[in-house]
Amino acid sequence: MIPVAEALDHLFSLTPQLGAETVPLVQAVGRVLAEDVTAQRTQPPFAASAMDGYAVHRGEMQIGAQFDVIGEAAAGSGFKGVVGKGQAIRIFTGAPVPEGDFFVVIQEDIDREGDRITIARDPGQGDNIRPAGGDFKIGDVIAAPRLVSPSDIALLASMNISAVPVIRRPDIALISTGDELVMPGETPGPDQIIASNTFGLKALLDQHGALTRILPIARDDVDSLKTAFALAEGADLVVTIGGASVGDHDLVAPVSAELGMERSFYKIAMRPGKPLMAGRMGQAMMVGLPGNPVSAMVCGAIFLVPVVQAMQGLPATAPTRKTARLATPIGANGPREHYMRARVEAGEITVFDNQDSSLLTVLSAANALLVRPVRDPARSAGEEMEFIPL
Repeated sequence: MIPVAEALDHLFSLTPQLGAETVPLVQAVGRVLAEDVTAQRTQPPFAASAMDGYAVHRGEMQIGAQFDVIGEAAAGSGFKGVVGKGQAIRIFTGAPVPEGDFFVVIQEDIDREGDRITIARDPGQGDNIRPAGGDFKIGDVIAAPRLVSPSDIALLASMNISAVPVIRRPDIALISTGDELVMPGETPGPDQIIASNTFGLKALLDQHGALTRILPIARDDVDSLKTAFALAEGADLVVTIGGASVGDHDLVAPVSAELGMERSFYKIAMRPGKPLMAGRMGQAMMVGLPGNPVSAMVCGAIFLVPVVQAMQGLPATAPTRKTARLATPIGANGPREHYMRARVEAGEITVFDNQDSSLLTVLSAANALLVRPVRDPARSAGEEMEFIPL
């Protein structure tokens, strides 16, 4: 068995780097920027009013000063004339400010009678003008790699970027194995259960940018498993679920080896998820997950999500850890790292009593995995503990 950190290093060494593609701006959210993008325009392209009010020459600013209103500037329609001494223009938020040294007095500080205004209250020091290029200028760069957020989409649109270079989404093939499995919606036999892992893993991996395919269930015979592997052709990552142990019906290791898989490691010193293996099969990376539902999902969070992120050019790092105070005491840990289902609320973490790796109800109720190092001693309530958010 190898430690979790070493397993992650092996996985990152197997991770392929994917090529780039260009997608419309509206499809770029959640994708990873493949190359630097430069602004095609300056924003704002002119000095613009930040408030509704009146633009007057700065040198004429004082309480009691009066001005003749000679025109108006609105967003999309600037004032085209010249503003002379003792003159002002009505101006609205986003409108271009006339050339020169101007000050926008907000309308609340003005008294107006007909076309004549008086500065009735102290307008303060701020001129209420957004300078040209105050947000960004032509040639300013959004650097890659970067996970494109909704805010980035707005920024890219403002920069006049209509098509975005992004990393291709990883093609992942999921293969559940076992005679005991049927698909959701089917009627299981008396000795069968519903295949759940593939659906949870697809949701998890797609959430992080993958295009995940659920292949037909591979039965516990060599031909069925070979057919499933054939259907996975073209995938960047092939993930099998179950059948990776050493029982008489666990065929993933021998069949994948027969098909040319070069194994990198097998078995990890962790709970849940010990029987995990990985390697390369042709051009594809392959990971064999354990069949217990919680084990598969925890391994997905600890190993597969970082791999999917690394495939897209993001940093190859372990899942982010945070800390919280332990709500109740917990006993000592054993010889494997333990990723315990837990719930974090108001800065405290509570570990669920039942950590059985078959209990999806416990995993569904959890929002964190409490990380217990190897041989971690018993811990008291109030101690700071590391956890991985779910």
